[in-house]
Amino acid sequence: MINFRWPVCIKEQYCKDIRRIKIYAIILSGGKQYKVEEGSEMVVGRVEGKEGDKVTISDVNLVCDGEKIKIGKPILNNVVVEAEIKKHLKGDKVVSFKYKPKKRYRRKVGNRQLLTLLHFDKISIK
Repeated sequence: MINFRWPVCIKEQYCKDIRRIKIYAIILSGGKQYKVEEGSEMVVGRVEGKEGDKVTISDVNLVCDGEKIKIGKPILNNVVVEAEIKKHLKGDKVVSFKYKPKKRYRRKVGNRQLLTLLHFDKISIK
């Protein structure tokens, strides 16, 4: 086995990256839970509002500020996530097909889910 030693500059940079923990939260939107960080973007179910509007999400189940983790039972009352609506879009088409053999019964139905792209600006703990 070869004895490997990290160069000093790489080792310091690696240690700094490990210590840099971002604030994140788990929010509830449209009956689903999403893990969000400040500055991240995510596609969620349709949110009311126009493109460019600011939205506040108060249904926060968990928040981590880098040192402490707070868990709600089921929701934290003093935490708010601020987001901006970037774009409204539609998901891929999902086709449902019903068929009964020997009965001439065929039904084809398609659906496209309405989605919203959100940019999460700030996670604020009161």
